[in-house]
Parts: sequence; C-alpha cells; structure tokens
Amino acid sequence: MIEPLLLTTARISTFDHGRPLTGASGFYFERDQHLYLVTSRHVLIDAPSGHAPSRIEIELHTEADNLARSTALSVLLYDHGERLWRQGSDDGGEIDVAVIEIDRAMLPAGVLLCSFTPAHLQRCLREVEVGSPLLVVGFPLGFHDTLHHLPVVRQATIASSFGLCFQGQGYFLTDARTHRGTSGAPVVLRHPDGDPELPWKLLGVHTTRIDIGSRDLRQDESLGLNCAWYADILLTLTAPANAAER
Repeated sequence: MIEPLLLTTARISTFDHGRPLTGASGFYFERDQHLYLVTSRHVLIDAPSGHAPSRIEIELHTEADNLARSTALSVLLYDHGERLWRQGSDDGGEIDVAVIEIDRAMLPAGVLLCSFTPAHLQRCLREVEVGSPLLVVGFPLGFHDTLHHLPVVRQATIASSFGLCFQGQGYFLTDARTHRGTSGAPVVLRHPDGDPELPWKLLGVHTTRIDIGSRDLRQDESLGLNCAWYADILLTLTAPANAAER
C-alpha cells in the first residue's frame, strides 16, 4: 500500500542531449484523456542562466507490487527546433509553469502513477484561509527514497492572502523550508471530502524561494518564503484550443 499523493510526483532530470544538467520535481495532470507532466518553466528553459536542456527524463514505477522496480522515460523538449511544452503569461508577465504532454504509448506496461485532474483544483478561493496547512511534494536537492523511488514532503502554510496575486504576480506565498530541486512540486491542501482516491486540492506549483537583496547575510536569516503559482493556470495550458503562448 502506498499513498496515492506520493505517486503524483516525479523526479525530473534535465539533459543537453547526453550531458546531465539539473534535477527538479514535476507532477501529473490528466484532462480529457490526455496526460501531462507539470513543472516550473525555468526547469525547461532559463535564459538568464543559459539553462536550455534538449530533453528530460522522468522516473516511473513499473510494478505495483515492487516499488523498487523503476525505469527512466526520456521526453524530448523540441521537435525540429519547435518546443513541445506549453507555457503561458498573464497581465503580470510570464508564468513560471510549463506542461508537456506525455505520450501514453511510451509508458511502460504496468506503469504506476496517479494524476491530478481539473476536479482537484480549488474553485472557490474564499474557502482557503491564510495560515492553512499545506504539503509540498518533491525532491529537495534530489533527496528521496532511492529504494522505492518516492518523493518526500515538506509542511507549509499559506503566507499571503489566497486568491490575490501577490505584488501583481500570478502566485501566492508559502512559508516552508525548501531547496533546489523542489521547483515544479505540487502544493496541496488536504480535502477529505473530495476525491476518495486522491483526497487533496491542488492549489499551486512551487517555483522558487523569495529573498531580500538587502538582507545582511551574517545577521539576518532568509525569509523562508516561497512562490507558488496558482494551479488554475493548468486549465489554460491544457485547453484543447490552447489559449497560452505557444
């Protein structure tokens, strides 16, 4: 028996052809029979740092009765120079969320994974209060259960008014201890009256930590605050007539 929440999240490795680059987190989102991998856009491309992988690999479980069995699925990011992932923008600028469709025909037989769906998104923003307890599911610094190939979770709380775009950007703040490698992780709220198979609300996509440029590195601790982009952007990025920037 394994909690389905842990099967929603995949470890991502980025590559420039055969050269390994970075590690990150991602999760599965299913809509209209299409399966998508969701992560932070900067995992797939980050112009300021020159990060431009050509492909990613995700780790998949291949046997329900033996979680130690896994395989890596390689996913190309470009086809003849055209990017295969979707990204979007809003009035505040580019959104640090990206989705790429996973060809089900490429999945190994017996693959074990769980997906969020549009039903897991939070519809009424007023129902979520500041200070609500959350979980962030991912692979901080690549750390995870290497035997069973499962992520770890960090506790978090909502640290800004949910439903308002913090400083005009399409994200809210969380108070949590996070690290590199957590980018792209789902930010979830327990919802016991929801989907009995996956009783969680998908509120956001963790993207990065926030810091203050004027902070005295010797006297002041880091803020411990993070950006989580509102998960409803997934409705745009996975729409059949995609309204996102292509």
